[in-house]
Amino acid sequence: MPQRIGSIVTIALGISVAVLDGTIANVALPSIADDLQISAGASIWIVNSYQLVVTMTLLSLSSLGDIVGYRRIYQTGLLVFSCMSLLCALSGSLLTLTIARVLQGIGASALMSVNTALIRLIFPKAKLGRGMALNAIVVAISAAAGPTIAGVILSFASWQWLFAINIPIGITSLYLSFRYLPNNDSKNTHCFDGMSAILNALTFGLFFIAITGFSHNQFIGYVLSELLLALIIGYFFVRRQLKNPFPLLPIDLLRIPIFSLSICTSICSFCAQTLAMVSIPFYFQRTLGLSETETGLLLTPWPIATILFAPLSGRLVEKIHAGILGAIGMLIFSAGLYSLALLSGTPTYLNISLCMMICGAGFGLFQSPNNQTIMSSAPRNRSGGASGMLGTARLIGQTSGATIVALLFNSYAVEGTHVSLMSAGALALIACFISGLRWKA
Repeated sequence: MPQRIGSIVTIALGISVAVLDGTIANVALPSIADDLQISAGASIWIVNSYQLVVTMTLLSLSSLGDIVGYRRIYQTGLLVFSCMSLLCALSGSLLTLTIARVLQGIGASALMSVNTALIRLIFPKAKLGRGMALNAIVVAISAAAGPTIAGVILSFASWQWLFAINIPIGITSLYLSFRYLPNNDSKNTHCFDGMSAILNALTFGLFFIAITGFSHNQFIGYVLSELLLALIIGYFFVRRQLKNPFPLLPIDLLRIPIFSLSICTSICSFCAQTLAMVSIPFYFQRTLGLSETETGLLLTPWPIATILFAPLSGRLVEKIHAGILGAIGMLIFSAGLYSLALLSGTPTYLNISLCMMICGAGFGLFQSPNNQTIMSSAPRNRSGGASGMLGTARLIGQTSGATIVALLFNSYAVEGTHVSLMSAGALALIACFISGLRWKA
């Protein structure tokens, strides 16, 4: 038990800063742009470069974890992330900061790629749901708290401290990792497929650049060219994976019905979550006329409810089938989203908070059982690949959700938030249906 607690603390510290840094810089972009004397458009790359690199390298690093060990990949990620956080804090130009963010993204990708694989080593199979619940809590809090933490830091310090604060956390986690993290009980002996890693990076990179450009009204010729190139490279990438006994993209795992259904459920759920979390602040501030502080406070009930219900679902999954429990969670999540979309013109703080808590409770009930199913349905020596697919599903869902929000806001200038929330509710219902199918898978 002491080693298990130490391992969980180690993973929680590392994964929290990795997830936080995906959103924490958003609040500081105006300050960074002014300080570095760059345009607002150019400053977006400080955020996009980080997210893009994580997406492009996640599967490659999870595959490498199966070969060299999850512990080693996690420790390397901590070291790279901490060093690059220092470089970010010391950067004096857009070029230096962007390069540091790219390298920091590689470190974050290493952390995200194997964190659930490590949890599978830490917890016995009978209590794996509890481990996944703890991981879900950390990810949920980190993702939701990013803007709030950034606002607090920027109220008394410069933007450089957003990155500098990672250094002591990273060093502490690195020290604890040598003391507590377990080694793989079995490792694969095949060689790392470098060509597949390149094809993977190009496929995901071009695809997400294309859909992001489309959502921001980029010239359609560029978007179509990027999509076409992504499809061509993706075709050769998939063909290579089908011939590989240890594929980078674990297509063989997708042949396991319950695994593929869980991945689809995860994509739909995170797409719905992002649709809501991106659109709701616009509703609070532009429609209801609330301040940034009020917006932050009204967003808080969501992660609080997730914190309360994720541990509960981690215990319930030991008695209730994960497919049924996940379906119930998504049904509750959908009810919360629709209740937000149908709020009256002048809702009270209490009404908004209750709706947000329903959303957080539903998502908390769903996430832990779903993550456990993804990890436990894969062979133990393929935990790295399963962990990578879990993280990739989350990133695909989040990126797709952000893109859909942009498209809906461009199409519905006045009703953008309402349509986004209704769409999120529909996606949650789809996730509910898919999750229910796992009962007999």
